Amino acid sequence: MPTLHKPTRPRPVRLLKSAHDMVFRHVHNSNLIYNTAWEDPRLDRQLMKLDRDSRVVMITSAGCNALDYLLDDPAEIHAVDMNYRQNALLEFKQALIRKGSFDELFEMFGFGSHPEYAAVYASVRKTLSGQAKKLWDKRIGFFDPASLKKSFYYHGTSGIAAYVMGNALFKLRPNVKNFAACLLDARSLQEQREAYELFEREIWGPFSNWLLRQPTLMTLLGVPRPQIKLIQDSYPGGLTSYVKDKLRHVFTELPVADNYFWRVYMTGSYTLGCCPNYLKQENLPALQARVDRLKSHTTTVSNFLREHPGSYTHFVLLDHQDWLAAHDTAALLDEWELILANSASGAKILMRSAGLDLSFVPQSVRARLRFFPERTEALHQLDRVGTYGSLHFAEVLG
Repeated sequence: MPTLHKPTRPRPVRLLKSAHDMVFRHVHNSNLIYNTAWEDPRLDRQLMKLDRDSRVVMITSAGCNALDYLLDDPAEIHAVDMNYRQNALLEFKQALIRKGSFDELFEMFGFGSHPEYAAVYASVRKTLSGQAKKLWDKRIGFFDPASLKKSFYYHGTSGIAAYVMGNALFKLRPNVKNFAACLLDARSLQEQREAYELFEREIWGPFSNWLLRQPTLMTLLGVPRPQIKLIQDSYPGGLTSYVKDKLRHVFTELPVADNYFWRVYMTGSYTLGCCPNYLKQENLPALQARVDRLKSHTTTVSNFLREHPGSYTHFVLLDHQDWLAAHDTAALLDEWELILANSASGAKILMRSAGLDLSFVPQSVRARLRFFPERTEALHQLDRVGTYGSLHFAEVLG
């Protein structure tokens, strides 16, 4: 009887995928990736219902949402990220909040630039950690309004990707910028739909379809290969259809007036009326009073829980488990065991995924959690970012 062998991928394909993974790790270990959070905290706060007894463990990202959660007056928030640059960004925001100058805070992180950016940094530098100083001593020019990009929001790898895509489209299709302005200035959903029809016609074509298929672009945006594969395998029409459908939903079904997520990458800045909550003047006193409850930690979620065991009420895991599920199932199980061991009674867990279901959560773990799809599926349709495949919210069973 002949021996049956498992089919294997051709060697060049496997080498190409390994090379992509290696480049992704190099980029993510060497750069600021996210200059703004790409998750909608309005949904998070509705689900989590934080209060004065809440003890939160979350992925830092750009720190915007950690600051947003402070408005619900939790006892403590621990922002955890393997990339010290993400924590350095949060530290800089915290330092400006402590200083209490709304004008400086808004120009730096609302407009993304300040004519006296070096002096603003110097005024808070001594309050930063050594790692934060290490980053900003080299990169404070990100906020220089006289620089080529003119905005902090076109720096970091996600910002570079937005800048490159925008400029390439503006050169190929000069009216894209005008249609984008019409879209952002729309006064009703009907106006948005009309503007988006024009905008959509301009942005989609052979070049943009080709660009979406480039692994380098996805790496800059912080999308690893396993997430691309999840989308390709689970979404009808693959990645291109996924992106087109998500954009159409965001811009034709949800009001654009407060969609600061897309505004900042389309224009390079926020406005006073369309910005994250930490940049609203009325919220500054509360943030000043609570900012010291927010601590950042440069490590993994698992190592944080080993080093800081406790009884935590909320975990915000973003989408990082997509990568663990594809690359390191042992680390994924280890993380879940530590989360469950350090969960208060009825602790809440919030996750997102590029996929459409819970397949990234190990079956043994799912048996210890209660999920609320009836809530998350409805809220997911209201997500102003609109780039994730699914939203999941769970409660730890006793």
